[in-house]
Amino acid sequence: MNRREFSASLLGTGVGAASLAWAAAAVAQGATPVEGTQYTRIDPPVAPMTPGKIEVLEFFSYACPHCNSFEPTLEPWSKKLPADVAFHRVPVPFLYNYDNFMRLYYALETMGQVSVMQPKVFAAVHVERLRLDKPADIAALMAKNGIDSAKFLDIFNSFSVATSIARAKKLVTEYKIDGVPTLTVQGRYATSPGQAGGHEQALAVVDYLIQRSRKG
Repeated sequence: MNRREFSASLLGTGVGAASLAWAAAAVAQGATPVEGTQYTRIDPPVAPMTPGKIEVLEFFSYACPHCNSFEPTLEPWSKKLPADVAFHRVPVPFLYNYDNFMRLYYALETMGQVSVMQPKVFAAVHVERLRLDKPADIAALMAKNGIDSAKFLDIFNSFSVATSIARAKKLVTEYKIDGVPTLTVQGRYATSPGQAGGHEQALAVVDYLIQRSRKG
């Protein structure tokens, strides 16, 4: 999802639907992903943050329904990545309530609670329809799930979280991200479920791009 809902309008056209169906079928059959179809080249490339690793980033927002539906496929995949791959999520500074949601994510990351809380935050927003636009409401959600709300708020408002947000905003600008979820590999390639033709297909494209990056 982007600022102009471009993905939704694309899916509403016959040409867009046909293109995505073709992309999904091609990846599902094990065909080599095609640059310009299932993925795009980032120009200019962006220097990875993790030296010595192949870096995969997911740009996302808790407000994005597509990110919500992608998460159950993405999370188990991310846990099985090889040791030479570094996976990071990057919350984006657009869509609803982005400032609180960026702070929320980086507070969870600091506390080592992303894996536990990521699906619960998505459920709170998209199933329970909680707005979470006040820090107190976010802290209440943390307390409900066994996280010390006072400690959480201290981190939520900390300088380190503000620094992480500044870095995320810089990455969004460097990568020219205007829609989520978007996956990037080694600062050189980008894809998404919309571009690749589905959740599993997008991750298959990322797996291919990891191998390509590994070979140099």
